[in-house]
Parts: sequence; structure tokens; C-alpha cells
Amino acid sequence: MELFDGILTIQSVTFLMLSVLVIAALGYVLGRVTIKGISLGTAGVFIVALLYGCIFHEQLTQQLLVGVKDEVGNVVDHVTFVDSALKIVDQVGLILFVTAVGFIAGPNFFGNFKKNFKSYVLLAVIIIGSSGLACMGCIYVGRNFTDLQSGEFTALMAGLLSGALTSTPGFSAAKDAASEFESAVSVGYGIAYIFGVLGVVLFVQLVPKIMKADMAKERELLTAKEKKAKQMKSDKKLIHMDDFGIMPFAAAAVLGIIIGSLKFKNFSLSTTGGCLLVSLIFGHFGRIGRVSIMPKDTTLKVFRELGLMFFLIGAGISGGAKFAEYFQPVYFLYGMIMTIVPMIIGFFFAKFVLKLNLLNNLGSITGGMTSTPALGTLISTAGTEDVASAYAATYPVALISVVLVEQLIIILFK
Repeated sequence: MELFDGILTIQSVTFLMLSVLVIAALGYVLGRVTIKGISLGTAGVFIVALLYGCIFHEQLTQQLLVGVKDEVGNVVDHVTFVDSALKIVDQVGLILFVTAVGFIAGPNFFGNFKKNFKSYVLLAVIIIGSSGLACMGCIYVGRNFTDLQSGEFTALMAGLLSGALTSTPGFSAAKDAASEFESAVSVGYGIAYIFGVLGVVLFVQLVPKIMKADMAKERELLTAKEKKAKQMKSDKKLIHMDDFGIMPFAAAAVLGIIIGSLKFKNFSLSTTGGCLLVSLIFGHFGRIGRVSIMPKDTTLKVFRELGLMFFLIGAGISGGAKFAEYFQPVYFLYGMIMTIVPMIIGFFFAKFVLKLNLLNNLGSITGGMTSTPALGTLISTAGTEDVASAYAATYPVALISVVLVEQLIIILFK
């Protein structure tokens, strides 16, 4: 049996891809199930991936490790190897999704951001700040009812916060700040991540129904002043490098990964932030001279959905295994609080103080909660991809804020 550089066998790669495709097929079927107008959509893939991780993680581990050895012939550590394999799946998905979102939002982003700059910054800070306060409140209450030592419990709660906000950069920051208790951070992240995904997905579907919103009017409010930007991209005299625009998409992703890997005093934009920033710029300008740097809309829609699917599968399988192993109801409850409180506070602040229309409000909530899956759901619910502009405007501020809040919590309560 052939080995790819002594790491992956053909059989293991085939089994991994088979698992991904089976989960995708079943997940989309589940996502189509609608109860009183509410459906999981693409998040159905996440549910199936979680169940797969809970039930079949051991079988997946065994299949991926067939014939796998390191450079000196020893069998590799199975936990590290399988987690790495799954990480490849979700990272590829994240790159595809975020880059597509950046291109989609780019034509309207800078005008929208300039118009609502203070609102987006303030809302992101409010959302992340309230989630941090909710975490601190849970620490104050929970430390009286736990057998864990203070530093370990704080690390666990910081992990819950990063999971509740589905924030990979926040997760990394918490692990760095609580280096003695990295495993506790990982456990918390895995437990809270589940509701962190589903809670925001359900929120952006429930709110329009509760408010009995007329989505046609809401779309008009969102797009009325943004039509000119899209019209500027229709120049047929531009030179296209390929029929689908895959070249500029790939170029934006590569530049984004490079920029995201740069660190300044242990802070980086991460792959997500880097790809989002570069694709926003590409999408805004749309051309370099007579050369088009804007992929076709159909290409962006396919990559956006494909990326979201891969991301949810990779994260879901990994999270499912940890969830089954470490789950305790009280930790799940803490995670729910850290997800629900900032959404409610953020929504009412945006509605009554900032006076944002409904779709800008919900788009900002998905960005403030750093929720990639919820944006995909909101696009389907709203019937327009223009909500991505609000997500893209709020997300960078939330990204920086959650890293700072995670580190602050570790310092204050360790």
C-alpha cells in the first residue's frame, strides 16, 4: 500500500472523503426539515457531523491510521493525527467560505462601512463585552460549585466563551494565556461550540418571524443605496483570466493566508481575518487596469456553500468526540448563557439605539458573534447576499475584541 510522504495512505484519504460526503448528504436532508417555518439549513450538516463524531470517531481513527508511521517507523499519535486531518477539512472550508464572503461583500462594504462605521464598531464591542461579562458572572457563580482549581476552572470558562462565540482566534488566545491548562480550554470550547453554532443560526431565523417582518421591504431598505456599486462590475470589456474567476479567488486566498499568518506581539488576523480583508479589497475594486479580479457570482455562491459545508463537517466531527467525552450539563448551560445574552443585548441596542434596519442588525449580530454558519443561514433567510456587508464590517472589530477579552479573563481570574 502506497504512502503519501509516509503520512496518509490512499485508503485513509478515501475513507475520510467518503465520511465527508456521507455527512454532507445526510446533513442537507436534515437541514431541509422545517418545523413552523424554522429549519437548520446548512447547520444540519453540523448536527450530523457531531453525531458522527460521537458515534464513529473511533472507527474513523482506526481507518485513518492504517499503515501510518512517522519518519523513524513508529506509529503516530492517533489523537494528534486525526485532529490534524479534520483540521485540514475545516480550514479548507473556512478559507473558501470567508474568501467568497469577502468578494460578495466587497462592492458594497466600504460605502456601507463608512456610513455606519461608529455603529458597527460600537455594536461589536457591545456584543463581545456583554459576552465577556456573562462569562465573568458564570465564573463568580460556578467557582463555588466546582472541584477544579481556580486556574483550571477559569481556563475552562474561557474555552466556553470562545466556543459560545465560535471564535478560533479567541480559542487560540485563551490557550496561550492559560498555557498550564490548555486541555481545559479545549474541553470548554468543544462543549460550548455546539450551541454557539445552533443558537445564532436559530436566532437569525426566529427574530424576523417574531417581528413578523416583511422581508421584501427589509431587502429594499438594505439595498436601496447600494445598487451603483454592483453596476460598476458589469463592464464586459475586462480581461478575464478564466471563465469562472477561480484565478483571482485563489490569489486572494493565498494573499489572505500570508497576511493572516503575520504576527504583531502575539496578535494576528488569522487565516479568517486575512482572507476576509484581501477578498474585500479585491471585491471592492473588481479590476486591476483592464484585468478582472472579480469571480463570477455563481462561482462565489458555490465556494461559499462548499466552504461552509467543509468547515462544519471538520469542526463537527472533532467537537462531537470531545462533547461525548467531557460533557456536563452545567457547562453546556454556561455556554448557552454566553451565546444568548450578547445576542439579545446586541439586537436591542442595534434596534433602539443605533436604529439599524433589521437585516443590517442581524448581519451585524452574525459578525459580532463571529458566526460563520449563521451568516450562511441569514443569507438564505433574507433572500439577499447584501447582508454579508454588515457581517464583514462588524467581524474584524469583534475578532480583535474577543482576543482581548479572553486574555483579560484569564489574567483577572487565574
